[in-house]
Amino acid sequence: MSSTGEPTRPTAPSAATHSGEDVRTLTVAGRALRVAVRPGDRSTPPLLLMNGIGASLEVLQPFVDALDPRRTVVRFDVPGVGGSPRPVVPYLLATFTPVVAGVLDRLDCGGPVDVLGLSWGGALAQHFAVQHRRRCRRLVLAATGTGSLMVPAHPQVLARMLTPRRHHDPAYTREIAGLVYGGTVRTDPALAARVLRAATRLGPGRGYYYQLAASAGWSSLPFLRLIRQPTLVVAGDDDPIVPVVNARIMARLIPDARLHVYGGGHLALITEADVLAPLIERFLDDQD
Repeated sequence: MSSTGEPTRPTAPSAATHSGEDVRTLTVAGRALRVAVRPGDRSTPPLLLMNGIGASLEVLQPFVDALDPRRTVVRFDVPGVGGSPRPVVPYLLATFTPVVAGVLDRLDCGGPVDVLGLSWGGALAQHFAVQHRRRCRRLVLAATGTGSLMVPAHPQVLARMLTPRRHHDPAYTREIAGLVYGGTVRTDPALAARVLRAATRLGPGRGYYYQLAASAGWSSLPFLRLIRQPTLVVAGDDDPIVPVVNARIMARLIPDARLHVYGGGHLALITEADVLAPLIERFLDDQD
């Protein structure tokens, strides 16, 4: 039993997380989330990861493995995805960020944390940085945009983003990988199926549509200038989902932002984690 009287349910680490990680289900503000914590050195600010749409926390394992072990890493499954139960009622980004802040409280992460948002998680991260600015020390926005007000993907790409099929149908994932994700999976489409864990039972169902609804009509474009944290915008030059021009716009409008454009696609944070993780850690450790 936790200090708040709500149950904390430890769960066994999955095959895709390391045995040293603490995997549990936490209930905050009536929402149950499966959370994984890789413990590190308490003198280094923890890194909070916010994942892409439909992706369970296991998808980020290659990136977590590429990070320095001194860095505590926190990640979670949004409601209805991975190991988090389906929400009883829908949510919005604005109503979900307090839940994330509550998770940090429950994990005794009282001080500021660094936040990295990937794709859909980048939208959540932008909102978190403004709504909970004292909790966010530095911000990394990877393969993400400004929501409904952005340079959109090609309609063929957007059409394939309307369902979670690519998260649980490996054959379909291989078929559409190059078109949707670009980068290295154009020549190795099976890689997309592997990193998305499309052959597991962790693929989303209705939770995927809750995520779509949570960000429907949302845009960070009007408040980008309110993001005051040092920010690293990381984008691929071959990202069909989020054209690179969006990263350039974000980096220009966020007051303290720097931009890194890499040669690759939407999944590079995972497929090329050994390249991007050191770059991101240098930014997080920068004292300027």
